[in-house]
Amino acid sequence: MPLPFLTADRDLDGQGRAAHPAALPYDEPDHWRRPYRPGPWRVGTAAVSLLLASFVLLSAMIIGLAGSLAGAMICVVVAALVIVLALRLLRVGVWVSARGLRQVSLLRTTTDPWSAIAAVRTVQQPVRWLGLPRTVQGQAVIVHRSRAAQPDILVTDHNGDFQSRPEAFERAADVLEAWAAEYRH
Repeated sequence: MPLPFLTADRDLDGQGRAAHPAALPYDEPDHWRRPYRPGPWRVGTAAVSLLLASFVLLSAMIIGLAGSLAGAMICVVVAALVIVLALRLLRVGVWVSARGLRQVSLLRTTTDPWSAIAAVRTVQQPVRWLGLPRTVQGQAVIVHRSRAAQPDILVTDHNGDFQSRPEAFERAADVLEAWAAEYRH
């Protein structure tokens, strides 16, 4: 049974075939977009966080009905913070547009115009496994900024988006390098 909704990879027509070959549904270069889908580790962590937030909101309701409004408000604030962090976790990654390269982390966002980027390339080096201190041998897409002495790591093949998905990492690395080659000049 074909599902007629928009998937992350393609828009399906009524018979389950791809309606158009574009990998991303919006092909406008002026919009910020992530050239890859969030990985299962990132989505799973956000889902568990949202589940935790729902339990905290349920306990806020129970505490509020029991008569302690201050405790209920504390629970609501904690749940709101967990929800905001879960949504922010889903936005973490590298975003590109014709204007530049945007690197979104959990607590900050760095945006550089393409004119400030000297090179984007894929290298073989030790990388962090799922962002933890443990390092493994892997691949990383690094960016050389014109004003910085050291290159920065954009994505790795062992982060939350590409763990156990090497073909997705290769596609994302190719797309990031292609965007840099096209718009850097």
